[in-house]
Amino acid sequence: MDINLKKINILNLDEKKLKEIIESIGEKKFRFKQIMKWIYHNFCDNFDNMSNISINLKKKLKKKLEIKLPVIQNILYSKDGTIKYILNFNKQIIETIYIPEINRKTICISSQVGCILNCKFCATGKQGFKRNLKVSEIIGQIWCISKMLYNINPKKKITNIVIMGMGEPLLNVVNVINSIKIMLNNYCLNIKKNKITLSTSGIIPAFKKIYEIINIPLAFSLHASNNELRNSLMPINIKYNIESCLSEINKYIKLSKSNKIKFTIEYIMLNNINDNIYNAYQLIKLLKNIPSKINLIPFNKIPNTKYESSPKNKIYKFAQILKKNGLITTIRKLHGNDINAACGQLSGNIINKIKNNI
Repeated sequence: MDINLKKINILNLDEKKLKEIIESIGEKKFRFKQIMKWIYHNFCDNFDNMSNISINLKKKLKKKLEIKLPVIQNILYSKDGTIKYILNFNKQIIETIYIPEINRKTICISSQVGCILNCKFCATGKQGFKRNLKVSEIIGQIWCISKMLYNINPKKKITNIVIMGMGEPLLNVVNVINSIKIMLNNYCLNIKKNKITLSTSGIIPAFKKIYEIINIPLAFSLHASNNELRNSLMPINIKYNIESCLSEINKYIKLSKSNKIKFTIEYIMLNNINDNIYNAYQLIKLLKNIPSKINLIPFNKIPNTKYESSPKNKIYKFAQILKKNGLITTIRKLHGNDINAACGQLSGNIINKIKNNI
């Protein structure tokens, strides 16, 4: 055996790539269905336990492939039912959030270890950027939580995936796209296209790739009503400003079936920063020609920041102004802030004040 032959983690492979490997070892393509069903539908992590696959095929698979999953280092439980998974990838930490609700089971996944964008209201950016996650590391987050649900009740399944955790997904666009192919595949995770949402700060060159290859719903992290303000909150705006991002969003809406009705605009509410009446009317002007729904997000406290969340009555008043001027507006529900699992709180830093509630 060639000791230099490195095995491929099967969680890195979409249908096309796995079929190519299966054919290369002299097997029929249909074996793909059997293998993927075992891994993604039955949560099998050992080729030897795949009962309808021959011993000879198992030997061939084990020579080329492995099933390597994230190490769950810790699990934190919120009072509201939200669960935070702290996952270890070769001594690097990422966080994944499971949000159970009556009609949906949502998982918020990460795409990078840290983040390079350094948005001033986000804990992830304060950790700096370490690296992009591999396909297997993105998919592994979903696999681990899906298995947890399966063990509780085989009929319980993840219904929604939001790519809104640590990192900017469109700065890891190739791996994110290949991961979404696995999410959509019937023999893999089998998530419906309209149940996957990718949130971006506006990496314009990647918009076209998303549309052409997977065409899923996007959400735009706007968070400011003018460029000067957005420059101070989100340095990426200096490269891709509001007008250029909104222009690209308009193109996406016209081409894409996924965002055909309304494009989600995310707007964090920072007290006395971006939440006054003037900001509201600037937003109305910016979005008047874009079919959109605005999701107002109360700021969740993070360490070493000057920012505070807008008071509830101020957020409500802001929302009412937008609604009265024809913009569909919602206020995001708070999930998991007692375990630092809410929007903007994911840091990948396990040395914190959170108590382990396992």
